[in-house]
Amino acid sequence: MSIATIRNVMRGDGDRFVYVVSAMAALNGLLFGFDTGIISGAFLFIQDSFVMSPLVEGIIVSGAMAGAAAGAAVGGQLADRLGRRRLIFIAAGVFFLGSFTMAVAPNVPVLVAGRLIDGVAIGFASIVGPLYISEIAPPRIRGALTSLNQLMVTTGILLSYFVNFAFADAGAWRWMLGAGMVPAVVLAVGILKMPESPRWLFEHGREDEARAVLQRTRQSGVETELDEIEETVEKQSDTGLSDLFASWLRPALVVGLGLAVFQQITGINAVIYYAPTILESTGFGGVTSILATVGIGTINVVMTVVAIALVDRVGRRRLLIVGVGGMVATLAILGTVFYLPGFGDVLGIVATASLMLFVSFFAIGLGPVFWLLISEIYPLSVRGSAMGAVTVANWGANLLVSLTFPVLTSSIGTHWTFWLFGGCSLVGLVFVYRLVPETKGRTLEAIESDLRENVSLAD
Repeated sequence: MSIATIRNVMRGDGDRFVYVVSAMAALNGLLFGFDTGIISGAFLFIQDSFVMSPLVEGIIVSGAMAGAAAGAAVGGQLADRLGRRRLIFIAAGVFFLGSFTMAVAPNVPVLVAGRLIDGVAIGFASIVGPLYISEIAPPRIRGALTSLNQLMVTTGILLSYFVNFAFADAGAWRWMLGAGMVPAVVLAVGILKMPESPRWLFEHGREDEARAVLQRTRQSGVETELDEIEETVEKQSDTGLSDLFASWLRPALVVGLGLAVFQQITGINAVIYYAPTILESTGFGGVTSILATVGIGTINVVMTVVAIALVDRVGRRRLLIVGVGGMVATLAILGTVFYLPGFGDVLGIVATASLMLFVSFFAIGLGPVFWLLISEIYPLSVRGSAMGAVTVANWGANLLVSLTFPVLTSSIGTHWTFWLFGGCSLVGLVFVYRLVPETKGRTLEAIESDLRENVSLAD
């Protein structure tokens, strides 16, 4: 967060309140990140408890992705019907149940069931966190606030790495997985003090409550913003899945679905889920490889903070181009490192440095900007459902990558696997350059107006 942004936060009660509320909502991202990272360390020791084939290994890791796809499939509609606040509370409860189930799992089927339950929760959380923040944040700081969700994702990953390291000597994978109950309780308690989204309140006929929330989260312009919301609501037809395929909305849907898929098939979560396993293959010991992932997690957090400081100044599109371009280069290096034999201990050092660079570029581009953009470019009437559809695609691609990564590395080799991710990143770079819009500094209503009037998103 930049110094200028910090000064803005301290300028008035409205700013302070909206930052506190946004930070609490961003704990959804913490659940998301914690689940993503915790399995990477626990998995090294789960292998000692159960006999598994590479396919079963992929199923255990990817079980959460299958659950997340299911959660995202219904989460958007639930967010529209129940409200953003209620869905956050439900997500926290489901995550608690999933973490508990994994911690006590006596066999692989129960462990997979716990992963599925956890996945449903993070499917909810991955939609409702950025959705809620984008709707409650003022336009001038919406990018930074919505990106807090991704910062908490990376913080959750880093936290999970520390938890993994703490229990690594004992090989206590059950304690690792059960630790997820703690952030779930924090989120469930914190949500009780948070207001509902003003846009959701207005859409459901609760204008006075919407005004009260805006008055607490804006320094000025409350009535003007209410007028814009009212005008938008009056243009809307009843919400339904068929609305997602209207011709005027198609460009936004293509952008969202494309970014959702490219965020995953470029390999980020293969690195996050399997980082200790990848580094162990270079000669690092189990505990040492987990410690190395702490460094990867740290750089992930630091670069996400950099992205938050830049996203409302540099813009979404430029950060994506720089980030994806850097991913192409670092994946090419990673593939080369694993292709060349005879490096010995140097291989582990170079591989770790390359992984850190890859994560750095992801953390300033596809990581935060994808979630920010999909919370901005869809109209209010279908925002929850559209984000749900896009998030299903994201988790589906995540499932594909996490399930097939062990099979790919064992069949075509680690080097070809990273080069394959690099090729996908190159295609993603072209996609970003040609189609992704710039939404910096614009109200959600203005973005929707451009869509309805067939103004090109890429302008």
